[in-house]
Amino acid sequence: MHDQRQYRRGLAGRAARRLLLAAFLATTSAAIPAAAQEFRSEDGPFRVVTVATGFEHPWGLAFLPDDRMLVTERPGRLRIVRPDGVLSDPVKGVPAVYAVGQGGLLDVAVDPDFVGNRLIYLSYAEPDGDVAGTAVARARLVETEEGARLDGLQVIFRQQPKVGGSYHWGSRLVLMPDGTLFVTLGERNQRDRAQRPDEDLGKLVRIKPDGTIPKDNPFVGRRDTRPEIWSLGHRNIQGAAINPATGALWTIEHGARGGDEINIPEGGKNYGWPIITYGRDYTMLPIGEGTEKPGLEQPIYYWDPSIAPSGMAFYTGSAFPAWRDNLFVGALAAQALVRLKLEGNTITHEERLLGDLEERIRDVRQGPDGKLWLLTDNDDGRILRIDPAT
Repeated sequence: MHDQRQYRRGLAGRAARRLLLAAFLATTSAAIPAAAQEFRSEDGPFRVVTVATGFEHPWGLAFLPDDRMLVTERPGRLRIVRPDGVLSDPVKGVPAVYAVGQGGLLDVAVDPDFVGNRLIYLSYAEPDGDVAGTAVARARLVETEEGARLDGLQVIFRQQPKVGGSYHWGSRLVLMPDGTLFVTLGERNQRDRAQRPDEDLGKLVRIKPDGTIPKDNPFVGRRDTRPEIWSLGHRNIQGAAINPATGALWTIEHGARGGDEINIPEGGKNYGWPIITYGRDYTMLPIGEGTEKPGLEQPIYYWDPSIAPSGMAFYTGSAFPAWRDNLFVGALAAQALVRLKLEGNTITHEERLLGDLEERIRDVRQGPDGKLWLLTDNDDGRILRIDPAT
């Protein structure tokens, strides 16, 4: 069931491909706005277009109603990007971030009523002296001739407690049709705390866009459990998206050495980390009590070895009919775009794309044009667009 094919290539082949790409870019006419490369999937060829460059470790991408994009850069910058790739100056008024290790400015989401209220949401590593924690803020995006800024910034959520370290922030944001907001949270590399119901570490939380707690959250009224918690026992969720076929939230989280997993988190349930996992410690020692235990949920899919998954998107566009209703996942360690075919809630086939790019794919979004848009996680990160082959 789990197609774990690995696309390993020799160093000589990688070097040759880099030289060919460099030569192509160097000889491309300045009149052409974007460089393109052609690739092939099991269902035919497609093209990858470089839309914009010059981002320092971009992390999150969200589309505005006018087809422009908001892109976060982990050091703490927010950019507005036109569809033709022109970048704005950094938006002013972004909150201070803990830009250390995996921390920094992370995800971005646009309010469904943006045209009326101009609200956007940012998740980030928030510093507090020697400790830090994942936080979420919302603010109005104001644009003038002098540039763009955030007004009325309000922190609507702070992970409790803040702790030391620079790993496992989680941090995807998903606004649901029922008006709630899901925030994914890592366990900050302090694995046992993912099981503590009185802490937010290693949890999926559900709040309202103003930061208040929905009354129908599963643990509301429990003295020993924080009321914002939706599910627990997560390691580091870096992918989250709504399945349009069912309306349910799907999440993807990093395992350790192996054990990356896809879940459909249900309210009040425990997804096992670190008691059960399909991975091992980086020391190669086992973690927890095995892969199954009564009362703990199983993933619907997992990877071993790890791909280090990040952003994800369900594809519903018309540009690629053969890909419709597939799930696409960015992979950091595997340096690939992973395509997953579905039958209901079952993953039936996996294909890995874009391995020749040798890029860490950080985020995946479907654009208003019905195409897939990607962020690459590098010192000089890019926005890529996947087009049909000409």
